[in-house]
Amino acid sequence: MPIKASRPALSLKARAIGYLSRREHSRLELQRKLSAYSDDPTEIQAVLDELEHQHWQSDARYAQAYAHRTAARQGARRIMGALRQQGLSDTQLADIQENLQATEPQRAQEVWQRKFGALPADARDYARQYRFLAGRGFSSGVISRLLSGRDMDGDFTGHSGSSPDDVILDEPGDY
Repeated sequence: MPIKASRPALSLKARAIGYLSRREHSRLELQRKLSAYSDDPTEIQAVLDELEHQHWQSDARYAQAYAHRTAARQGARRIMGALRQQGLSDTQLADIQENLQATEPQRAQEVWQRKFGALPADARDYARQYRFLAGRGFSSGVISRLLSGRDMDGDFTGHSGSSPDDVILDEPGDY
């Protein structure tokens, strides 16, 4: 039985480039992954600095890619929270946040349409649809306007045979 030759250990830079060749990573994410292969944080920082200097790694590019990948399913609040957990600052994310907030009503409408497609018939249904959209990070104002049957211009959306007046409310303060 032939003995399989073992591969030489990859350098930190080679590992990092391997990760980056699959998808964009934030600096913090790469640091976490590389820390499993080196106990020296200064060595990891040097590799990350070199990759950033050579434009292999970019937090701005990572943020754009992540926002693009998740925007069709999630609201601005959830996307921004995930990006902040990856160590990106609010100044780095300002343009992305502005973009996400501008398109949030349309994206919420699309997510809601795929899942439900009809206005809530009663308070229980309203709460269920509201929780679904809120859990995906859409803002409460956008959700309320969407579930009331009004679009952002104040017109009825017409995506259901029922009107907002058909929604039965137990108490005015329930929502």
